[in-house]
Amino acid sequence: MIDGYGIHFLHFRSESHTPMPMLLMNGWPSSFVEYQRLVPLLLSGSPSFDIVIPTHPGFGYSDKPVRPYQIEPADLYPKLMTALGYDRFIAAGTDIGSGVATRIALSYPDRVLALHVSAVAPKPHRASDRPATDAEATYVRRAAAWGKDEGGYQAIQSSKPQTLAFGLADSPIGMASWIVEKFHGWTDCGGDLLSVWPMETLIDNLMIYWMTNTIGSSIRYYYEGSRLRPPLLADDYVRVPTSVTMWPYDLALAPRELAERLYNVQRYTVMCKGGHFPAWEAPDLYANDLRQTASSVAVR
Repeated sequence: MIDGYGIHFLHFRSESHTPMPMLLMNGWPSSFVEYQRLVPLLLSGSPSFDIVIPTHPGFGYSDKPVRPYQIEPADLYPKLMTALGYDRFIAAGTDIGSGVATRIALSYPDRVLALHVSAVAPKPHRASDRPATDAEATYVRRAAAWGKDEGGYQAIQSSKPQTLAFGLADSPIGMASWIVEKFHGWTDCGGDLLSVWPMETLIDNLMIYWMTNTIGSSIRYYYEGSRLRPPLLADDYVRVPTSVTMWPYDLALAPRELAERLYNVQRYTVMCKGGHFPAWEAPDLYANDLRQTASSVAVR
């Protein structure tokens, strides 16, 4: 319990005498299941890590909020790290996890050794900002095209989540269809999802949502995020050293210059493969990139 709120998390300790603490956060519709291939790679090697993987409020085994925007994960997770004995840590995430990691770095910069994100959080432009580059304009067009082709889920989850929730919570086939369609469309799998994700692993992920009856509370995260959570401000800037990693089969890929409007970008990488779930799809690449991020901090 953190501030009276039940938060589920996985905690893995390295055998190293000098591990670096890492807060590692997934997005939707994923879960800690995604990290089965990545975690063992991070527990050994140099540097190695103590890893904390929280389950977002309303997802899986964490408490479900009882009122809109009851809890802010970016405030909850640093308290979790304190309770586990970690004063400073690396914050890393994909999708929703990238957004939470960004807000942690903004609100608690003295606690975050480094930030690693696979999505660039948007912030308003200022009149004094430099004009958009060609790469940024291309990104805007690609993001709009992606929204038209793939963004229907986001539109309804941000506007009418409760209506959708009744159907998904009532039908295991409906929920499976809603979630697995995202894995099929967002995974670097060449159209053959089972070539990357074993059926058992997909079912494990589905069962976390089904058995805890949290599909409704998880999709309400989108409504609260777009309507109730305070937006980023035009003057916001993440001073924490940041690594930005783009995966070629993820959603719209943000160019470095867009990332630099919000982040103190020290490393920017476009990977050769991988999609929205890199911890499972490309664990070797992800682990190496996280390790390089940690190493760059260690030598400062």
